[in-house]
Amino acid sequence: MTVETRPSTAAKTQERTEEQLSLSTAAARNLATTTKSEPQMQGISSRWLLRKLPWVDVPGATYRVNRRLSFTVGDGKVTFEKNGAKVRVIPEELAELPLLQGFDDRTALGALADKFEQKEFDPGQVIVQEGRKADHVFLVVHGRVDKVRPAKYEGEDVVGRLSDGDSFGGNVLAEADGKWDFTARATTATTVLTLPHSAYKTVAGQHEALRSHVHRRMTDARKPTNKAGEAAIEFLSSHTGEPTLPTTFADYELNPREYELSVAQTVLKVHSRVADLYNQPMNQTQQQLRLTIEALRERQENELVNNPDFGLLSNTDFDQRIPTHSGPPTPDDFDDLLSMRRGTRYIFAHPRAIAAFGKECNKRGLAISSVDVDGHHIPAWRGVPILPCGKIPVSEHQTSSIIAMRTGEDNEGVIGLYQTGLPDEVEPGLNARFMGIDEKAIISYLVSAYYSAAVLVPDAIGILENVEVRPRD
Repeated sequence: MTVETRPSTAAKTQERTEEQLSLSTAAARNLATTTKSEPQMQGISSRWLLRKLPWVDVPGATYRVNRRLSFTVGDGKVTFEKNGAKVRVIPEELAELPLLQGFDDRTALGALADKFEQKEFDPGQVIVQEGRKADHVFLVVHGRVDKVRPAKYEGEDVVGRLSDGDSFGGNVLAEADGKWDFTARATTATTVLTLPHSAYKTVAGQHEALRSHVHRRMTDARKPTNKAGEAAIEFLSSHTGEPTLPTTFADYELNPREYELSVAQTVLKVHSRVADLYNQPMNQTQQQLRLTIEALRERQENELVNNPDFGLLSNTDFDQRIPTHSGPPTPDDFDDLLSMRRGTRYIFAHPRAIAAFGKECNKRGLAISSVDVDGHHIPAWRGVPILPCGKIPVSEHQTSSIIAMRTGEDNEGVIGLYQTGLPDEVEPGLNARFMGIDEKAIISYLVSAYYSAAVLVPDAIGILENVEVRPRD
């Protein structure tokens, strides 16, 4: 016997609920217009350096920086080559020493390089003692060295810090009858190369050009200068009667530095079918050009920081570079950096370096102030904005650099260079020129950005070097 079963009332209600009662959203989208964003680009950064650098129009594509004649004999950084545990200075790098600047006789420099001796010092060990005979040239291969003098009342004052590539005692090449006016002490395990004056005399006796060059450089260094090393302008002041007044003039450099505009270029290609048919609601060519320009501007800022010819890191004078006191950037380091120039306008640092500075302030219980820059609340130290710049490199050893600069042509600072009024100009200093359509119906545009940067006087920019940005406990 078959028993007929009927669906319950609850089951019937469930079936009616599952029936489609209206048009689905998936089908409705076929008749709807989609709202679209412009193409997004993850590689766009804040580019504060491009935004805050004053830009000067250079119609002739070359900018000449005229300066007063300077007799400053400055120290430069030297580099080394390693062979296992042995280190040798690269001969050509000896031209960075104060009395060898501009000397290019490779034979003589090679002979000098062979005379250097390698020495190791432990932390706290004295390398040279104040008052002792100064008869050696020292090159710091690796480590940190403090130059100290007795304080006025008690203790010691640190008058300088040296790190990898620095040197001291360069004037020993000219004379060995002086005495050290400071004590040099290793603060970390330190490797140095030393050159005795007797070894230099042996090489100089075999190379007349070397001897003449050092004598000429020493003669220039003894000429009257102001505190910046420029040829002095003589005055007579607070005089009475009728004394004979000094005669003077402001001399100029005979071979001033010239900055030529650099260029970053690419060829943008757009198929004519895309340009003709797919331009609604957005113009495909304009969007392609916009993203290309963003990438060019990123490259431009990177070049302004890192280019070996005109980049800010390469063009900062060596006497405007200081190492940190202990590794990470501290308020004391920032104070030292600011004290090296008048009117510091901006500090640029990698975001990780800014974070490391914030941690050091937190350890000391200091609050970082902020200032308003173009509507943004930017951290500041002593009223100077600390702007992020991701183009400043972080080395494999987790160290970076922090740049402080004075800006503006009227303030003898750092300026950006470009040329306006270019053919087919899209933005100042950037143009996009039509190159034609090839046999594959592809349209080509040459997109070019022209730029450079100039440091008007050496103290316009300074660098805090070897800044540790690794996390610390």
